[in-house]
Amino acid sequence: MDFILHNWALILVVLVSGLLLLRPALSGAGALAPAAAVQLINREKAVLVDVSSEDEYALAHANGAKSVPLAQLKEQLPQAVKNKAVPVIFMCASGSRAATAARMAKGLGYNRALALAGGLKGWRAANLPVASSSKSQDSKSAKA
Repeated sequence: MDFILHNWALILVVLVSGLLLLRPALSGAGALAPAAAVQLINREKAVLVDVSSEDEYALAHANGAKSVPLAQLKEQLPQAVKNKAVPVIFMCASGSRAATAARMAKGLGYNRALALAGGLKGWRAANLPVASSSKSQDSKSAKA
């Protein structure tokens, strides 16, 4: 008992850090692997939403992904995904903005909002199809 009384601050730090480490697992904010995302798209008609900027989306995006930049998510998501019951998978270049988008979408009533682990980099690493918009192809051909 003396140990606990003399080291209460250290014990408090250990408990708080442990809770902070467990927070993502408890909140369900885990990211979805690319292979699991494809299964969800095929089996449950999940919608893939790219929250990258318009320029990033024009350079490269996953096939079939809808573009809804993170800055306009609250305004544009209800038009892009009308059915709040379907799973919505958010992605960006690396995955960090996708996690933010998933949390925002849950606040908007999309309870099955998920973030893609690794973003577009993870998608490419899994050898899944990537496309670019016609804008970027037009600008490339104009430069040539």
